[in-house]
Amino acid sequence: MTTVLPPPSKRQKREDAERALHPIVQPTIPEGLQPIQFRDADTGAPQGPVVTVSLADLSAKNLSLLLNGLLGKTDPSDRLPYHFYSPLGDGEFSQEQVIKAYLEGKTSTEVSLNIPCRAEAVFKVKAVTRCSASVTGHGEAILATAFSPASSSRLATGSGDKTARIWDCDTGTPMHTLKGHTGWVLAVAWSPDGGMLATGSMDNTVRLWDPEKGQPLGGPLKGHTKWITSMSWEPYHLREPGRPRLASASKDYTIRIWDAVGRQTDMALTGHKGCVSCVKWGGTGWIYSASHDRSVKVWDATKGTLVHTLNAHAHWVNHLALSTDFVLRTGFFDHNGKKDAPDTVDAKRRKALERYEAATKGAGGVERLVTASDDCTMYLWEPSKSTKPLERMVGHQKQVNHVTFSGDGVLVASAGFDNHVKLWQAKDGKFLFTLRGHVGPVYQCAFSPDSRLLVSASKDTTLKAWDVRTGKLAENLPGHQDEVFAVDWAPDGQRVGSGGQDKAVRIWRN
Repeated sequence: MTTVLPPPSKRQKREDAERALHPIVQPTIPEGLQPIQFRDADTGAPQGPVVTVSLADLSAKNLSLLLNGLLGKTDPSDRLPYHFYSPLGDGEFSQEQVIKAYLEGKTSTEVSLNIPCRAEAVFKVKAVTRCSASVTGHGEAILATAFSPASSSRLATGSGDKTARIWDCDTGTPMHTLKGHTGWVLAVAWSPDGGMLATGSMDNTVRLWDPEKGQPLGGPLKGHTKWITSMSWEPYHLREPGRPRLASASKDYTIRIWDAVGRQTDMALTGHKGCVSCVKWGGTGWIYSASHDRSVKVWDATKGTLVHTLNAHAHWVNHLALSTDFVLRTGFFDHNGKKDAPDTVDAKRRKALERYEAATKGAGGVERLVTASDDCTMYLWEPSKSTKPLERMVGHQKQVNHVTFSGDGVLVASAGFDNHVKLWQAKDGKFLFTLRGHVGPVYQCAFSPDSRLLVSASKDTTLKAWDVRTGKLAENLPGHQDEVFAVDWAPDGQRVGSGGQDKAVRIWRN
């Protein structure tokens, strides 16, 4: 019996008619040899000599092989991955765009084409795929997580059970329970050398701990009259030898700078008219604070004076991030952790400064700032140049809860209560992707140290790992029994730590 095909539908007939009217013509690549000059995307310095390439071979993959060859990296194990940018404007390099410009007469084979390039991280982090440990111990929800800057083997968490804990991630076991607070522990922060851990609580105090011994370093630091919302350590390259300092933000409208050894307030920064929701200590000696009074203030950490007030948001400012956060957090540690750490204090300071300067080189030595608000927007700033924002970043439909820069300072990720994570270009605030997959508000997100992946934590009980190049989901990470409040990616890229309402700390590995 012969199967009789049904007659074409109206839609099929219409599409066939349109195809007949507008046949798809595959573009033919013209024959031509294009001289190209690779240039450093940050400095504009030439990378190798001018070479001539046929238009048919101008793909990003071929360019990467060519550039590695020009720089003498012929061994596959020595080759670096390169990112290429458009020679004709903003955005990614596109072979089609170059050919189109050639056909329209905008480029010529008589003139060399400058192709900006940037070497990506030498080491590569693999996407986390499995939960290697689920560790119980906290009696209430976990509200904050932070890995040690030295390695992924130590994770600190703060909880609603009034304790902080330090976990051994190599064995998946609890190391120390830090008892002393009489209220929820809302914030945890490691010093950049990994030698101290600070915890901030709803009992209005900051406490300092020895993370190796699990012992308190003296009593509580008292001064705030309401709970502590955020903390940030002084960058290692700015620190006076033997005198680490810490900034804490509070619901009492103030920021306090503490001498961690002298155990006293160096200065109190007053001026906000609402809860200070987030504080960051920048690498130039400025402190940035975000507040529910809708403003962001920039302070001089040496004099304790107000430098700028940044006004643009129409509602509470929930969070802020610096383009240098990653290198300031890790100080003199690179992705090899303690193995490559210098021995002397001077060498440590030098390395911390070198890493900071390398991180700001791409932006012309300027530290960028991005702020996230309940007004559903974000703003990108360069406070050292202007009090006017560089860009207003719109797209979220509900409050933006968390924002972070990638380690290389090229991307910004934002997490919102509209169930979405969004990616933006850090240099101009240009929107790139919406990462769709969560079915509940997204509380936090964290980039991998090589800036190729992003992990997000949501009310929907899952974590998700994303490929930031494509905006696609790399891994779905279910496992938590309730909403996930906090997530952090270890500075060496080996592990992700998360915690939330189910009171369990989960360690994820590839």
